[in-house]
Amino acid sequence: MTTDTDTTSPEAAPVPPPGRAPAAKRVPKGHKRLLTRRDRVTLAFMAGVPTFLHVALVWVTALASIALAFTSWDGIGFDSIKWVGLDNFKQLFSDNPQFWPAVQHNIIWFVVLILIPTPFGLFLAVQLDKRIRFSRVYQTAFFLPVVVSLAVTGFVWQLVYNPDTGLINSLIGANKPGHYIDWIGDPHLNLWAVLVAASWRHTGYMMILYLAGLKGVDPSLREASALDGANEWQTFRNVIFPTLRPTNTVVLVVTIIESLRAFDLVFVFNKGAQGTELLSILITNNIIGESSRIGYGSAIAVVLLVISLAVIIPYLIATFRKERRA
Repeated sequence: MTTDTDTTSPEAAPVPPPGRAPAAKRVPKGHKRLLTRRDRVTLAFMAGVPTFLHVALVWVTALASIALAFTSWDGIGFDSIKWVGLDNFKQLFSDNPQFWPAVQHNIIWFVVLILIPTPFGLFLAVQLDKRIRFSRVYQTAFFLPVVVSLAVTGFVWQLVYNPDTGLINSLIGANKPGHYIDWIGDPHLNLWAVLVAASWRHTGYMMILYLAGLKGVDPSLREASALDGANEWQTFRNVIFPTLRPTNTVVLVVTIIESLRAFDLVFVFNKGAQGTELLSILITNNIIGESSRIGYGSAIAVVLLVISLAVIIPYLIATFRKERRA
């Protein structure tokens, strides 16, 4: 006795009746709005406020300084602004006895920073990269001056250079009447005294930059150099240092910027007088000083801006080209 069995499996799809199209499968609709109105307001506030502050405090002030560089203004009322064209720049380049010494001091600042603390920071980075004992302690100690405010650094070094109770004069016996060495007041010494303090801080900065670069060096390069019989100095000179080329570029740009924007230490020491004139000091003295020559001070600021852009723009172009090639 045979029985009829259902040949369709439970998994088989139902057959639609003849003459009727198969029903479309329903797809659950997703959220049309990923962000609520409150989210959009919050994001607009978080992005808008910093953008507004950046534009107002950086771009607007920079453009205003460029415009004021061609005017004469004492800062009292906008109706006193007078257009003078290039007179501020002509006076700056020909009649100001402090401008060219300030430019010279900025150049000396750069040369000293690139020749003394930069190699010393590289030396410290190489030593700390060897994973010696207490390397973290040494890193903290050398980097601490970078964290401390430049104004505080200036006050500390003022105590060190004090003619009566300073550390240096006390050690060399120059704190007695008739034997004083005025490290801050002597125009032949004060610039170099400030540069010692600046180098003390800059060394830790360079150490961290080079230490980060050394951490990215492939260890296999050191091993291959050791197998070839190269000593430690040959390995560093021929293998390690060439791989630090991107770091060297960053170090060079940072050092140039540090030498151009130097202000705090000098202002704390003696306000940029008697042999420590810098471009930043001249800008401050003309804009917010007793004379309040805002147009003339803006002209100095434009000169400093042009010098800075001459360094920054080639660096940015080289960086963008490298990213495109990568």
